[in-house]
Amino acid sequence: MHEACLAKKGVAQMYRVTKAWHQTFIVFILILPMLVACNKQTDLSVKADPKQAPTHLVMVFPSSALPKDLELVEAEINQYLLKKMNATLEIRPTHLGVWWDKISLMFTSNEPFDLLFTAGWLELGQEVAKEQIIPLDDLLEQYGQDITKVLDPAIVQGGKLDGKIYGVVTNKEFAATKGIVMRKDLIAKYQFNLSNIHELKDLAPILQTIKLNEPGIIPLQARSDRTPLTLLMQYGKYDMLGDGPGVLDRNSRDLKVINMYETPQYKEYAELMHKWNQAGYINRDAATTNDNEFYAVKAGKAFAYAESLKPGIEVQVSRDTGVPMTAVELTKPFTTTADTTSAMFSIPRTSKKPEEAMKFLNLLYTDEYLLNLLNWGIEGKHYIKSADNRIQYPAGVDASNVGYNINASWMFGNQLNSYIWSNEDPDIWEKYKQFNDQADKSPALGFVFYNDKVKNEIAACLDVDKEFGPALNTGELDPDIILPKYLEKLKLAGIDRIIAEKQRQLNEWAKK
Repeated sequence: MHEACLAKKGVAQMYRVTKAWHQTFIVFILILPMLVACNKQTDLSVKADPKQAPTHLVMVFPSSALPKDLELVEAEINQYLLKKMNATLEIRPTHLGVWWDKISLMFTSNEPFDLLFTAGWLELGQEVAKEQIIPLDDLLEQYGQDITKVLDPAIVQGGKLDGKIYGVVTNKEFAATKGIVMRKDLIAKYQFNLSNIHELKDLAPILQTIKLNEPGIIPLQARSDRTPLTLLMQYGKYDMLGDGPGVLDRNSRDLKVINMYETPQYKEYAELMHKWNQAGYINRDAATTNDNEFYAVKAGKAFAYAESLKPGIEVQVSRDTGVPMTAVELTKPFTTTADTTSAMFSIPRTSKKPEEAMKFLNLLYTDEYLLNLLNWGIEGKHYIKSADNRIQYPAGVDASNVGYNINASWMFGNQLNSYIWSNEDPDIWEKYKQFNDQADKSPALGFVFYNDKVKNEIAACLDVDKEFGPALNTGELDPDIILPKYLEKLKLAGIDRIIAEKQRQLNEWAKK
């Protein structure tokens, strides 16, 4: 997920429904470059004994794109890293649809790798419980001095579980709000008045107009884990409180953990999705597709999709889709523990070079050249840069044909050092800070749920969600029929025990 492709904040079960079984591993062949001088950075001091063999690091993160110029960018990175720290880097973007299966197999087979993207919404708690990632406190103290200088101490602690730090937090926005992004050209064509859109249901006349007048264009593109229901309900109205069911209303004053699927709001949204699905407003493969929604817009086949919003999001999604886009906000900015831990890197237990892995992470917080090479590719080929660090595509290159298109600057190091695109607000990073400061804070901000006592129940509920979630989230089936069965099976799977355990831990946390 680009920033928009990988939404934050959330809960793992809504993503697990997208898993595709029996996928083969994508193997990238790292090409070690000639040791030539790099003319793009003045500070190229060797930080390791040149007589030693280079350290080879493997970095794994979710991405919807496998850039065709990946090896070229790797070679450029390695030309720099060999001088900087006598190391090379292998980049492995992995589709989120096969993420859990692939990472699980890597650990089961004890495959060595060194840097693993993780997050509160990506089963960080389970990774810690299974001892798949290692504590980072000592490594941060010895080799992560730049990280701890850049990040607020409270944010550094966001990667802490059971008293130890397991994830290095990306420096970016730490709040979330949700809404719908739409094509500007069609908004202008039909003179839609977006000032009248305050709730999700207000979009119905717009979607109907597109359906009736634009054959071949889906009014609302979705996939099972990213629909207006999942984004607005799970992330916009509730604090999901970590793994498994059991949520906290963002306006809660008594810290009461509830079953979201039993709320009137959930049923209302599920009924609206079903109504829109029946009307043909939603893509027919929504329950099964793993593709990011913006690909359909880029292909001229979709008008709108639900998205996490933040300062600069319209420019970002316009770049993703290749067409001008606008956004309508349907919630208010909100900060939860999941938001502060929505993008981190951990070091797997199978890493044979954890010290070098931390040294590389440390570089991403202060080394602008390395960070932007990872973010945007090679200057002159994938982008051109002006004197004020504003960038744009070279002649003949755009979002549809650029050779390096990971588009995930929110995922790596210090995003506030990322180059700004020429059509972006030059004050975007200052607005990020304001966005963080002004967001409502969850009453459970800082709470981390440990799932070890109910992990079997959580697994059972995830199986139930896999059975019913896609159809409910996308409106494929009638919630009047499916929702009672869903609730019944969740009860049998142990949802009440999960909620009770979350409530117990939340009560203990509140006392402290």
